[in-house]
Amino acid sequence: MTFKEWHSTGQYFDYRQQKIFYQQAGNGSVLVLLHGFPTACWDWHKVWPLLTAHYTVLTLDFIGFGWSDKPRKYRYSLMDQADLVEALLKERGIGRYHLLAHDYGATVAQELLARHYERSEEEDLAKQTELLSLCFLNGGIFPGTHHPRPIQNALASPLGILLTPFLSKAKLRKNFSVIFGPATQATEQEVDEFYELIQHQNGKYLFHRLIRYMREREVHEPRWVGATVRGELPQRFINGAYDPISGAHVADYYEQSVNNADVVRLSNIGHYPQMEAPAAVVEAYLSFRGF
Repeated sequence: MTFKEWHSTGQYFDYRQQKIFYQQAGNGSVLVLLHGFPTACWDWHKVWPLLTAHYTVLTLDFIGFGWSDKPRKYRYSLMDQADLVEALLKERGIGRYHLLAHDYGATVAQELLARHYERSEEEDLAKQTELLSLCFLNGGIFPGTHHPRPIQNALASPLGILLTPFLSKAKLRKNFSVIFGPATQATEQEVDEFYELIQHQNGKYLFHRLIRYMREREVHEPRWVGATVRGELPQRFINGAYDPISGAHVADYYEQSVNNADVVRLSNIGHYPQMEAPAAVVEAYLSFRGF
């Protein structure tokens, strides 16, 4: 599917008076894909046909990202994004689902995982959505091991708002060149597409607000890391090991910390495994699910 086709075939639903873009295709058990910062659900287009052959696959642009609305006066938070995911599941009449999540979306997945355990303890699953399994891609799921890029730290500072006008396509290209693998660099077309999604509704001017998720990770670390290390739900970590942000060092920590840890390392693959090595990601995911 081309970039234009992805947009034209997508759908929208209302969430807190905002339009949220999503895609759904395929048949079978429901698999929800959650994207990272600063991009959008277009990140998943290379694995889309491979996954929709086995699942009903659902993905969305988080509020503030991609083709979803980007309100200026809005309290952006990972908790709210988790609420958004559950609202979409309700909108689509979905009760039971699997998760595959990347980067920012991986932390949203941790919140959904924490809710799953809480509902299990309350024996209230019959009245709620039920998470069946969780697969992480690269992401800052352990705040102490996360190595953000300098631009991310700058945006998270009190001066972050002053930097947003200077977030050019050239800067995006430069940062991606560092976090992608040496032989799997983003193409010029891909950078153009990523940047168009960022520019939609002048989205780059929200980055100083969206980047607050790094602080949220620290605040909610006991809750989110606590849920992750339990390892009671089927769980796998597919890791692009070359990634300087959340690569091999995070995979090592995951292996040491998570009960029944299940890790698949992709050598020489960077921060965006689903873009850089889509076939390997799908193979690792399907083996996790028993295909």
